[in-house]
Order: sequence, then structure tokens, then C-alpha cells
Amino acid sequence: MAWSIEQIGDQTGRTVVITGANGGLGEMATRVLAERGATVVMACRDTAKAELIAEGISGDVRVKPLDLANLASVRDFAARVGELDVLINNAGLMNLPLKRTADGFEMQFGVNHLGHFALTGLLLDKIGDRVVTVASIAHRQTPKLWIDDLNYEHRRYQRNLAYAQAKLANLMFARELQRRLDEVGSPLRSYAVHPGVSGTDLFTKTETPVDLVGKTFASVWGHKPSRAVESILFGATEPDADPHKYWGPTGGIGQSRGPVRSAPSSKLSQDQGLWRRLWEQSEVMTGVTYTLPRPVDLAAE
Repeated sequence: MAWSIEQIGDQTGRTVVITGANGGLGEMATRVLAERGATVVMACRDTAKAELIAEGISGDVRVKPLDLANLASVRDFAARVGELDVLINNAGLMNLPLKRTADGFEMQFGVNHLGHFALTGLLLDKIGDRVVTVASIAHRQTPKLWIDDLNYEHRRYQRNLAYAQAKLANLMFARELQRRLDEVGSPLRSYAVHPGVSGTDLFTKTETPVDLVGKTFASVWGHKPSRAVESILFGATEPDADPHKYWGPTGGIGQSRGPVRSAPSSKLSQDQGLWRRLWEQSEVMTGVTYTLPRPVDLAAE
């Protein structure tokens, strides 16, 4: 029997932080979790839009400003947020022309990966259960990870490869975090999930003519947002989900749709040597060094 949203149990007493919750799958996850009783923190750059959405959701929903394209904002958010059970690294940008974050990072890599890497590290000692990082089937679209030029300083910019690299980094980060948690015997878990393809506003912000038809095409190619969000909610709520697996649809063209299952990933994404190198580079770029909680630390709480 395929997993479905109806299997989510009562989430009362749990606090969930969701980045990019002011639209698309982040908004949908917020609605479902709040309806199940969770306290949901919508971590968003556009707080005005988020407030309007929050007003229409029944339950305990709070809006806090977070700009993943600015490490100062990430640090400020992390300092202000309290204890939480689940962090969902959901926010993302896709196929943008070359732009830079406030800290000088290529925008897609800076927001999709580095912002979430920094956020997770700064919040790790406040997280009681798990981290869910949203990757993508697009991680397969890059032939390599340019570990010595992650920031596009010495090669021609290709927006589709930049997006693929960023989503590959999401997947590698989630896996390396779980490996490190295993190494210290921590009960915290790190899940990598992908939603397949869905017609959300992600397809309307490329600043090309694709914006006119991308959302419609994605709706035909993939599945409804109400189905696409299932892998995110599965990772966030399923008590016994294996964090060593990659969860998402496996049907349709290129795993674009279908129920949540253990999904295959590219050979490149399984290179543990690259996981470590990406982690080390991410620490250097963000200035965030992780202190991983050991069981004794959690017991002391």
C-alpha cells in the first residue's frame, strides 16, 4: 500500500520550521502539518506574502523572516528561533541567470545549498528529531560536481547545470549529515527527499520565455502539488523511515510522479569522498562549523 498524507499522525506538541513556506510545496506542507496540530514556523524572505497565507491556515502558524541569500539573515533567524523538532530545508530557486547573493555566492548554489547548510548547522543543537532536505531529480543532470569552482568564478555559467549542481549538493549534504550523525551515535536523523515534478511557481522565475509555459508543462509532466508534497511530509513525519534512503516518486518519466518510495539516485551522488569535500568547502564558504550532538548531550537536555 502506497504511503499517503492520511497516514500522518497527530503532530500536536511538535514544532516544524519550513523554509520557503510562502508558496508551492512549502505552503502546502505548512497547511497539512498545522492541521495535524504542529506548530509551524514559516521561514520566508517575503514575510508579507507569508502573513497572508498564515492568516488562512487554521492552527499555530508563525512567520519569521529568513533570507537564505544573506548569511547575516540566516544567523539572525537561527539566533531568534527556539527549540524545534523538524527542520525542512525546502526553499529553492531554479534556472536563474547569473546572480550573486549578498555574500557573493552564485545565487542557486548560495540559496539552495549554502543557505540551508548554514541554517542547519546553526540550528542543529536546537533540533530534537530530524532534518529534511529537498533535493530534485535534476541532480542527475550534471556530469560532475565542480568542487574546486562551486561558485562559478572560473568557468562559463550554465543556469541548468548550476541548478543541477545545487540540487546534487542538497542530496550529498543530507547524506553526509546522516553519515556524521551515525558516526557520533546521534539519534537525530537527516532525510533527503525529492518531490518529482509539479506545476508550482518554481517554473515561473527563470526570467526566460519558459516562464510562460513552464508551470503548465510541469503540471502535465508531473503530478499535482498535493501529491508532490507527500515525500516532504513523509520525511518529516514517518516515525520509522530509513534516513539512509532517498525518498520520492519513482514513476513517470524520470521519476517525475507517483507515490513515495525508496528512489534511486545518480552514481555521482553516492561518492562519499565528494560528500566530505563538499562539506569542507561549505564550512569554509559559510563560516559555519558543525558541532554534532552526541547521545550524552541529548540525554542531558
